[in-house]
Amino acid sequence: MLKVFLVEDEIVVRQGIKNKVNWAEHDFEFIGEASDGELAYPMIQNLKPDILITDIKMPFMDGLELSRLVKQEMPWIKIVILSGYDEFQYAKDAISIGVTDYLLKPITSSKILETMLLIKKKVEDERNLQNLSRQYKLEMQENEEFQRRNFFTQLVDNSLSVTELLQKAKKLDIELSAQSYNIILFKCYQDEEEISEQYSELIIQMEERIQKSFAIRNHMVLFSRSLEGWAILVKGSEHEPASAVTRRCIQELETLFKAEKNLDYYIGSGMPVQRLQQIRKSFDEACRAFAYRYIIGKNQVVFYDDIAKAPIAQNAGLSLKTLDTAKIDKTIIERFFKSGLRENVAHFVDDYFESVGREHINSLMFRQYIAMDIHINAASFLEEIGIGKKALIDKCGDLDQITADLSSLETTKANIKKIIDGTLLLRDQSAKQKYRTLLQEAENFIRDHYNSEDLSLNMVSQAVNVSPTHFSTIFSQEKGVTFIEYLTEVRMEKAKELLRCSSLKSSEIGYAIGYKDPHYFSYIFKKLQGCTPKEYRAGKTENG
Repeated sequence: MLKVFLVEDEIVVRQGIKNKVNWAEHDFEFIGEASDGELAYPMIQNLKPDILITDIKMPFMDGLELSRLVKQEMPWIKIVILSGYDEFQYAKDAISIGVTDYLLKPITSSKILETMLLIKKKVEDERNLQNLSRQYKLEMQENEEFQRRNFFTQLVDNSLSVTELLQKAKKLDIELSAQSYNIILFKCYQDEEEISEQYSELIIQMEERIQKSFAIRNHMVLFSRSLEGWAILVKGSEHEPASAVTRRCIQELETLFKAEKNLDYYIGSGMPVQRLQQIRKSFDEACRAFAYRYIIGKNQVVFYDDIAKAPIAQNAGLSLKTLDTAKIDKTIIERFFKSGLRENVAHFVDDYFESVGREHINSLMFRQYIAMDIHINAASFLEEIGIGKKALIDKCGDLDQITADLSSLETTKANIKKIIDGTLLLRDQSAKQKYRTLLQEAENFIRDHYNSEDLSLNMVSQAVNVSPTHFSTIFSQEKGVTFIEYLTEVRMEKAKELLRCSSLKSSEIGYAIGYKDPHYFSYIFKKLQGCTPKEYRAGKTENG
């Protein structure tokens, strides 16, 4: 319903326009009137009408001056000028101000109504276009995030040729060409609760700062890896090689992280490569460096060349040899149980044994101690997240089975890899169930609030206490559709139900399911169902 305000100094004309048009019947609301522009202006500022009808000649402030002020402050208001003067200059001035129509007195109620209906159609068309534009922007934004995640996966797994990579990058507005490349992986977290899918406001704010800081960079391309954190593709040039850009990038990340005392972080970097097809190598190295966080702890930066040059025990920067065995077992293993990835298990176990020192692992008794301690820690960890000890025994065997063959370092590693991999598998299966629970909560929230025009991905992610970026990823991966597509589907199902089972008008149904603009509702309905709401109600669909 459009709101109408009238300014006219002749009381007879004003009363005639106000009373002789059936405003409500045609979805208009007459909200106010004034006898001159000076009185009208503060009322218009307060009431914010959609349409202003004003006489041109009035005392104190005329219609042209009022129109000029209104257009400057509230440009969306449609203005109709009434004039008893058929003078070109008045019309010219009105056009320059941006009025919608210019009517000559005397004016009949039918002429006023005809003009109002034309303006109403124009306003509805504009709002429909705005809604379409907003919807398109949201869909494009969500789809682009999805496409960028897929592109990064294809970039680092060599599933596309160089030509295909360049073509896909161009579609995503990513400049991929460079003289050298490197991959940086990083993540921020709070209180080491990485296993939880819940994200604090602090982490969400940090992620927003990271996205803003790295949004437009010639030599750095940011990618979300959802729950695994973030990746940056570093691009080197003749003037600044990838190694230099990498150092600069990591310095910027550390500056961001260190500014927030209540967040921890870790960063892993691969080594520069010269070709696109070699990025996989840099990524694998970054993953290895990134996995080292389980060995060295939080708030650290690990470069792959640091761990490639020398054993940990000989590396002053990464040395853990001074730590006692019990501390190594409990802190390192537990940390890996919480947030390690199954694909990193082999590297982790190798690095773990290397950190202990060969003089210890040559002892059979020491190997037995490590195997038993890791098995006990695994059972304890699984119990903490609600998984019974029996699941671990079924998956990996009991203590007697695990310690039956530890005759060599290799068999010991194999048994420990089996324990850790089995533990992570059980953890991930449990987490997947938690995601299902989280998604069920999100679906319930959507179904309870689908009729709100303002319902958004941010609103739902906040309701289930998850980062918007991660929620979007989880939702699309688990549901197979984007958030916008799912919300639209829910609204359309409810619309079809109301069309079949109620006598509500199409515009009322659109309003009831979250579309305040009936034209936009009709457009979306026809686009998805192949027929208009009216045709659907009559039983006419594209499928018969």
